[in-house]
Amino acid sequence: MKIQPVQTSNAPNAIGPYSQAVTVNGMVYTSGQIGLDPESGEMVEGVEAQTHQVMKNVQTVLEASGSSLYQAVKLTIFLQDMNDFATVNEIYASYLREPFPARSAIEVAKLPKNALVEVEAVAIQG
Repeated sequence: MKIQPVQTSNAPNAIGPYSQAVTVNGMVYTSGQIGLDPESGEMVEGVEAQTHQVMKNVQTVLEASGSSLYQAVKLTIFLQDMNDFATVNEIYASYLREPFPARSAIEVAKLPKNALVEVEAVAIQG
């Protein structure tokens, strides 16, 4: 079993000692993605814009690993405020298709760089 790191300049760089994702045995495990614009390195404003950016970042990392959101089996959403769930859920759904992956949504006290939403994924490669 060999763990392979995934790195793409089309998504925000890791801001610590971790990989954007790793692959092992045909599976992809992404690190959490927040609403950072990969070109500017700046956080986009507002929960709607952050959710779109997060989903684009997750998709980009999955594509760099040879996968996609359509091959995701489990996504975890972290929210700074559960009152944003309906908005995030609507945007999130626009990036997916049936059969939808399993999902958890969790309210947390704080996210890196004061993000409003973060998403991590587990997906099948290939």
